[in-house]
Amino acid sequence: MSHHTATVPATWVARWAGALLCLAVAAIHVVDQGGIVVTRDPYYIGVAYHVLEIAAVVTAALLLIGLVRLGGLLAAMVAIGPLLGYSLSRGPGLPYYSDDVGNWTEPLGLVSLAVEGALLLLSVPLFVRSLRRST
Repeated sequence: MSHHTATVPATWVARWAGALLCLAVAAIHVVDQGGIVVTRDPYYIGVAYHVLEIAAVVTAALLLIGLVRLGGLLAAMVAIGPLLGYSLSRGPGLPYYSDDVGNWTEPLGLVSLAVEGALLLLSVPLFVRSLRRST
């Protein structure tokens, strides 16, 4: 078996797994905000949720159609953004948003952390591998 044939299925599986994880990130945040058409308060948090959900769906599509470099980079961002938001909202709090300060064990938040962590662990090597292939 050649080196090329061994990596194609692995990349295909990683792309599909990344796409599914991106869609899971979007779904978790839709549930957390109370629906697709609902915007959380404060307004900037609600807008950030909508931007994340759209970015996650677009990223899933990019991964599925084979745009691995862009998809891998965006997937890492889709993972890092909510991880950072979770840490800030539970730690020091965010401007005009202190409802979740200290709420580290919220079940949906823990599921979100697991999904975003898995997406980050998958997307970084996928992106780095895509850089190596182009050189």
